[in-house]
Amino acid sequence: MSDNVNKENIQPSHADQPVVAYTDDNIRHLSDMEHVRTRPGMYIGRLGDGSLPEDGIYVLLKEVIDNSIDEFKMNAGDRIEIDMEDNLRVTVRDYGRGIPQGKLVEAVSVLNTGGKYDSKAFHKSVGLNGVGVKAVNALSSRFEVKSFREGKVRHLVFEKGVLKQDNTSDSADETGTLVFFEPDNTLFKNYEFHDEIVETMLRNYTYLNTGLTIMYNGQRILSRHGLKDLLTDNMTVDGLYPIVHMKGEDIEIAFTHTNQYGEEYYSFVNGQHTTQGGTHQTAFKEHIAKTIKEFFGKYEYADIRNGIVAAIAINVEEPVFESQTKIKLGSTLMAPGGDTINKYVGDFIKREVDNYLHIHKEDCTDILEQKIKENEHERKAMAGVTKLARERAKKANLHNRKLRDCRIHYSDSKNDRKEESMIFITEGDSASGSITKSRDVNTQAVFSLRGKPLNSFGLTKKVVYENEEFNLLQAALDIEDGLDTLRYNKVIVATDADVDGMHIRLLIITFFLQFFPELIKKGHVFVLQTPLFRVRNKRTKIKNKQVIKEADAKLAQNERKNDFITRYCYSEEERLNAIRDLGPDPEITRFKGLGEISPDEFVHFIGPDMRLEQVTLHKNDQVQKLLEYYMGKNTMERQNFIIDNLVIEQDLPEDTDPID
Repeated sequence: MSDNVNKENIQPSHADQPVVAYTDDNIRHLSDMEHVRTRPGMYIGRLGDGSLPEDGIYVLLKEVIDNSIDEFKMNAGDRIEIDMEDNLRVTVRDYGRGIPQGKLVEAVSVLNTGGKYDSKAFHKSVGLNGVGVKAVNALSSRFEVKSFREGKVRHLVFEKGVLKQDNTSDSADETGTLVFFEPDNTLFKNYEFHDEIVETMLRNYTYLNTGLTIMYNGQRILSRHGLKDLLTDNMTVDGLYPIVHMKGEDIEIAFTHTNQYGEEYYSFVNGQHTTQGGTHQTAFKEHIAKTIKEFFGKYEYADIRNGIVAAIAINVEEPVFESQTKIKLGSTLMAPGGDTINKYVGDFIKREVDNYLHIHKEDCTDILEQKIKENEHERKAMAGVTKLARERAKKANLHNRKLRDCRIHYSDSKNDRKEESMIFITEGDSASGSITKSRDVNTQAVFSLRGKPLNSFGLTKKVVYENEEFNLLQAALDIEDGLDTLRYNKVIVATDADVDGMHIRLLIITFFLQFFPELIKKGHVFVLQTPLFRVRNKRTKIKNKQVIKEADAKLAQNERKNDFITRYCYSEEERLNAIRDLGPDPEITRFKGLGEISPDEFVHFIGPDMRLEQVTLHKNDQVQKLLEYYMGKNTMERQNFIIDNLVIEQDLPEDTDPID
């Protein structure tokens, strides 16, 4: 080795590294409850704070309700009562058979213990793995279960999975089970249950179990027409023909077509909402298109399915899901040694849908064929444009000047951080520059618009391919053929807080509503809330010392104290509160454009404390009418609204009286 090599830079070789002892003491056995608490992701997928339907607290609630639903399916109890206290604590009472009292402790606290391995007691259950309610117990700061059977009640109380009380006494209450749980806030940070998410979950249960009544905080939820009610309650545009609704022994389907683009599916297995589909949804998509094609003797599958809104629910013996959270079905068989799911679904659709199309010519078949012909006509008109646009997008993928991509994508199925992936759609280079410099390159991508995008209202999908900006955005999101390949979990519109910024938001949301409504319905589209004001003062001038103390407590571990205490305000109310807290005479800065905010400041607005407003779509939001009102060409209703609500402000000298 040369003498002039800096010896300090020489790293010790592998042989020089000290050997860490590996003895019997290194081998640990975790109890069932400890293992769940140490590795919650293995059991419930993710923790979260309750702001998203996939968050862990809803998985806990679902696991408890699933057991009550299984009782209903076995014809034991047609009522479930759910009470939510302060959006933090839940009580679920059913009137089924009650958990056998002799095995109550094992049933709620010992993994791989349950009554559903022997399918005589539970033929088509969701909870076959003996984990569900045990995970709820382990991940709750307090968990109580009462089993009412044969005039007795056995009452258990656990804390973080550890048994604290066990009492048995006489009881005159109806047979059944009561479960109370409070998720552990040391695991689920700042969590709360959101009523709208809970209600959606409960409604899904009633759609799939006609005859079941769920009482939620005293409100009655039930369904008389199953999946037909589901589509009726969720469709945001009118169906072109009455909803087709069919039931078999272990299958139920409902579908119609609308004048919206894309395909929309709701799928369920044994009452479980499989939000990511699976083998049953794939079978439905294949066979509904195949049956309709064979009926008419022509047309392409894509033309048949474009505009479809459909739901399928099946009951499977011993279902296999692709994860513990049960959101995607992996089973290929209806029952061990039975028909394949594909054949069972296919045979049912072929028989029932074909018969229906023969019988309902005027009120369904003719309307359906007209819709397919329109889809075909539009597809052929787009053919040449589509090919050119795809070539352009392919080139752009190599070097898309509008897209600054991130490393982790929503479509990376094996990456633990895939749900953190997001893309910011920004206006202009200054805004995108600020975001690009302060973003997390692993999970945050940026797409930069050039000025205002085209108003796509009333235009056909051809515009998506003809307009370079829209085409590149579609390519960046990878949603041309549906959401299965969506690259980002959150699509965030980030515009300035001025009139132009609001207009751009509307134009982008119109684009999604018009051509990709599923993106909004599945909860992927958000608007970034950016601060309107920055209020700050030197810490030496602030009179309220408690404010300084609270600000210092929020500093990161290695973050240095600043000379200034700063508050970012998103409303006039927040501004006034900040002036009061940081007085006297704080410095106030008004933000109008994102480009005005330095990257050092911007990092706070797209980090853990990011404020997002989700773009939602409900039954009451008649999309076509909304778009017509806001984005149509000079509609009379909009003109009249502006005229009726126009306010003229006059700037008057302070010492003069107002004009009469």
